[in-house]
Amino acid sequence: MFARKVAARLKPNALTEFTNLMEREILPWLRKQEGFLDLITLVVPDGTEVATISFWDGNRNAQACNSGTHPEALKVLENLLDGDPYVKTFEVVRSTFQRAAPAGPPETENLVSETGSAQRGYRSYETSV
Repeated sequence: MFARKVAARLKPNALTEFTNLMEREILPWLRKQEGFLDLITLVVPDGTEVATISFWDGNRNAQACNSGTHPEALKVLENLLDGDPYVKTFEVVRSTFQRAAPAGPPETENLVSETGSAQRGYRSYETSV
């Protein structure tokens, strides 16, 4: 399972419109995307920053969002955003997410620590917008 985090600053007083557009337009698009599992939307208490975390069944589907849904979503939200969003894709290595737990061990790289012992590695994929 992969998670895609998109974080952005909002223009003043844009939170209500942002959440409405996410619910009415962005979420229906995401639900039509192959491999889409769920979406969490977060906001800082003062409403100036938001982050969304979408969950995907595989990296290919998470990355496909960059070329498909993401540009369309930016067009819908552009008047509400204060600058370009920050996008990063993560491999989910542990989750209590009930509907889509990883089928097997995550595909991770073995990293060697300074002491020479192997440890589970975490990979992330950063995307510029």
